[in-house]
Amino acid sequence: MTRLGRTCMLGLLMLIQCGCGSKLPSSTASPAVEVPAAWSISAGNTKPGSASPAQWWVRFNDPMLGRLVTRALQANTSVQGAQAALRQARALRDVSAAALWPELNSATSAQRSKSGSSSAVDRFATSLDASWELDIFGANRSALAASEATVRATAASLGDVQVSIAAETALAYIALRDGQARLVIAHNNLASQLETLQITQWRLQAGLVTSIEAEQARTAVEQLRAVLPTLQTSIEQSAHALAVLTGRPPASLLTMLAAAQPVPQAPEDLALSIPAETLRQRPDVRASEHLVTAAVGRVQQAEAERLPNFRLGGSLGLNALTLGTLTDGASVVSAVLADITLPVFDGGSRRAQVRAQQAALDQALMVYQAAVLTALQEVEDALVALRGDRERLLRLEDAAEAAGNAAVLARQRFSSGLVDFQVVLETQRAQLTTQASVASARADVSADHVRLYKALGGGWDPDGIDAPPTSSEKNPRSSRS
Repeated sequence: MTRLGRTCMLGLLMLIQCGCGSKLPSSTASPAVEVPAAWSISAGNTKPGSASPAQWWVRFNDPMLGRLVTRALQANTSVQGAQAALRQARALRDVSAAALWPELNSATSAQRSKSGSSSAVDRFATSLDASWELDIFGANRSALAASEATVRATAASLGDVQVSIAAETALAYIALRDGQARLVIAHNNLASQLETLQITQWRLQAGLVTSIEAEQARTAVEQLRAVLPTLQTSIEQSAHALAVLTGRPPASLLTMLAAAQPVPQAPEDLALSIPAETLRQRPDVRASEHLVTAAVGRVQQAEAERLPNFRLGGSLGLNALTLGTLTDGASVVSAVLADITLPVFDGGSRRAQVRAQQAALDQALMVYQAAVLTALQEVEDALVALRGDRERLLRLEDAAEAAGNAAVLARQRFSSGLVDFQVVLETQRAQLTTQASVASARADVSADHVRLYKALGGGWDPDGIDAPPTSSEKNPRSSRS
């Protein structure tokens, strides 16, 4: 063995010995958060774990809603931006993986030099340089682990964007159909009030009522007519929101959504997963958990960078005075280098970097705990809202039926002169109010279902996005260890 070889071997043994005596921090598990075994209230006819909420909008049995949500998940600008962020994270992961491999570079040069009156001298050279950082203390492996965790966190963040966009699209669609339903109710009540106005004018001509009653009837008609533009504005604004959510110009969906349709209703047999399963399928919780893993990898990387670094290098080159002799009779130049770098004094920079990464890890742990608690709260809030709005809808439907009967009876008796006009006005106002409240309550129940599915983590496919790396993306040194 040559002297250079013995020196390299001695340095390698010393580094391995140092590595055996050092201990890097192990991976820190996600903090324990108390998760209840079941939700505090039931959502009706629930079937725990019976179905995946990935495509919950299909359960509303509204083809238009399904098409809009599917289009939004494909063309929404926020979704496309999150997809680009995922591609960036995967590329940066590949950069970290490349650091585990040897680096090989080639160079070719041609030089012509002349000094004073002497003849010009040509020189041609080509070389091949190689270097390899032996990652004995795992700095590069820790960086790769952090990058892989970041990829998984970014994939989960993409899922979180998809969950939000699917819910926003459904809520905008429900708001549009709710506005159309209330507009139909307003037109129907306007027709009824126009009939009442006609009756009042006939009775005025017959001297059975005064001009006061006639003007009150006309006031009620005009007040209701004034509501119609407001409802139409709300409908068109909802259509604008849907168009933008699906990546289209604002006015592009007005014609397609012009025909009034009922508010989509979800079935009562809700597929409600248990709290622990909900946390596993919530993309924001998954992203926070992966960010904890990434922070652990950065702490390990910072610790490893305080230890010695060992690099092997070498070069092989050819030098010749003419291009023709570069491959025939040229001189061969070769070199082998073993480099050992040991931090001696850096003013505490590396130690401070470890403390900074540890603080970042503590922050990531708190973010994870907050994500879990927020997820549990959102589901509980959605369940409470759904229970309350279902009860309110039942009561309002009974009230609307009674108000409709009262309005019919009042108009009939007013035509016969049995009641005064104030009774007619009050019953018509009550009928309009209760019918509009029923329509809004139905929309609220549908919106509660959407918010509950969103809180349960529905709207993304965890297996399709947060997939493990392919064989070409795995640690290239895993098969060597």
